Amino acid sequence: MRYLGKTVLTATGALALSALASAPLSAQRDPAYAQARANGEVGEQIDGYLGVVGAATPELRRLVDDINIKRRAVYARKAQENNATLEQYALTAGCQAIARTVPGEKYQAPDRTWKTRTSEPPERLPQCP
Repeated sequence: MRYLGKTVLTATGALALSALASAPLSAQRDPAYAQARANGEVGEQIDGYLGVVGAATPELRRLVDDINIKRRAVYARKAQENNATLEQYALTAGCQAIARTVPGEKYQAPDRTWKTRTSEPPERLPQCP
């Protein structure tokens, strides 16, 4: 992953919030997604996409792939509207998604290891807004 300056991420930070807010809510309401999240089987990645934590069943892989396809479509549209690259927009969205995790949920730390959110703020990339 190449380094993206804080200026670019700050500029797109607020935009990422709108991208995540406008992402298809059906994925967030899907009982299978909620269960996988609660079980620690999936987590938020630093690149803005959902990741599988540990071994992936075919059903879990399909769920994650479906959510990520929808996220990518939103990110691409929003990035184009805001003169940002898809990668910049997705990375900033990842910063925001990780910030919104709640205790017990999994997220990817800057060193790309999976962490379980505690009551403390999650570890995030230094350039996160």
